[in-house]
Amino acid sequence: MGGVASWTHDLIIMQSHLTFSLVALVSADAKLELAYKLPENVISLATVRLQKLPSGATSLPKKEEIALMEELEAPLLRLQSQANLNDLATIIDAIEPYREKLGKHILFNSKVAWDMLLRMYQNTMPKTSFIDYFWSWRGLFGGLFSILLAPPPLPPAKAYHALCTGYAGVFLARARLETGKPCIVTEHGIYTNERRIEIASADWLHDNGAFSLSVNKSYIEREIKDFWIDTFGNYSRLCYEACSKIVTLYKGNQEFQRFDGAQHDKLMVIPNGIDFKRYGSLKRVAHAPTVALIGRVVPIKDIKTYIKAIGMLKSALPEILALIIGPSDEDPEYSKECMELVEHLDLKQTLLFTGKVDIEQYLKVIDVLVLTSISEAQPLVILEAGAAGIPTVATDVGACREMIMGDVSEKPRLGAGGAVVPLSNPRAVADAMLQLLTNQDYYTKCSRAINKRVQRYYNKEQQYKSYANLYDNLIDEGEQGKATQSEVKHLLQEVA
Repeated sequence: MGGVASWTHDLIIMQSHLTFSLVALVSADAKLELAYKLPENVISLATVRLQKLPSGATSLPKKEEIALMEELEAPLLRLQSQANLNDLATIIDAIEPYREKLGKHILFNSKVAWDMLLRMYQNTMPKTSFIDYFWSWRGLFGGLFSILLAPPPLPPAKAYHALCTGYAGVFLARARLETGKPCIVTEHGIYTNERRIEIASADWLHDNGAFSLSVNKSYIEREIKDFWIDTFGNYSRLCYEACSKIVTLYKGNQEFQRFDGAQHDKLMVIPNGIDFKRYGSLKRVAHAPTVALIGRVVPIKDIKTYIKAIGMLKSALPEILALIIGPSDEDPEYSKECMELVEHLDLKQTLLFTGKVDIEQYLKVIDVLVLTSISEAQPLVILEAGAAGIPTVATDVGACREMIMGDVSEKPRLGAGGAVVPLSNPRAVADAMLQLLTNQDYYTKCSRAINKRVQRYYNKEQQYKSYANLYDNLIDEGEQGKATQSEVKHLLQEVA
């Protein structure tokens, strides 16, 4: 469940003239339960478990094993520096003759794989911890090989669509290489940015260089975190190169996409849209002053800043009711820490974790929506709340500023639809909430502004029409081009 999941579900339903095959990438030990009823135009669902490789044969003839690792080594090395789609094609070509035999025994646990790993370590990161490199190598390339060796064949399609880069983007690039069909990616948030945030804050990835005062860090002194960040950056580059179009929700994201290697002429913006009539017709009911954060209880949503802000707000507005609406099972440890913070600040009677609920019913009693995220794209909850006339207090991330304050091209100017605050600043969040809750004239102006802005610029009908046109163009491109796998690889070799 989540914003992107709901977005995808609705998109499929609205494209009823097309059929869809779904490929879900999940963790190796994920418990599989359908969170949504599959739309009638979904004709297949396949699951790929990341990091889970088949056992495969215990060995190949020694000469073949050596030759295989020699073919794989150079493109795997480039995945840590500056890879292109031709490198992925080389990896696919190398494993194809042995697809039925390859698995963890040969790719991870064989003597020749060990020798290759040692050479790669010596060539790239000899000054860092070998144990850290060893497990990082297996983690990063275990994900790669699990995608390339995924048991179900690629579902036949006229076009392929990924909902982020990362491993999903690698799967999309594989589809482009193996079928020659056109591909697109839609990025809500920028995957590499979110991974950079997670990697930078991961205490299990030791970075001894963080304690160095040296300004210059040569290639030979790269740290484990660089290994992860650079590899995910290359996964995005492979995806972008494979795509005919690279879609995002607002222009600000395109700068990050270009930084990660996206070609300018492929970029396009299709904003999110919502059913304005549905949310605009919600009837408000009498209630105590209520604020809510709607989102998953995970670190990137910075729930702790919201909790601290509620503690400050309560001092000025003792009757306040605060809600955290969203699932809390994705990161149990973080959820536990958040609940402990609520108890520590004596907010158990003030702040409620609702879990997964019918958001529309809660929008009838929410006065202010709050988002304290450290990374967002174009949050649907701001649009849904805005259609209901609920102002938002949000951090200055993603498209939040232009949604709340209006884009520079907005004419006539509608005014503020809430407040934009700095990251990780509970006091600023508390002050913004207090102003909205205690200044009725200001609240009314913000409520009208956000309502009109959503109605004018964020209508879902326009969004679905844009995707219908995009899909039609992709299908025409595939039918006219009819590029074969061999033709795609030949073109890549010419470019290289």
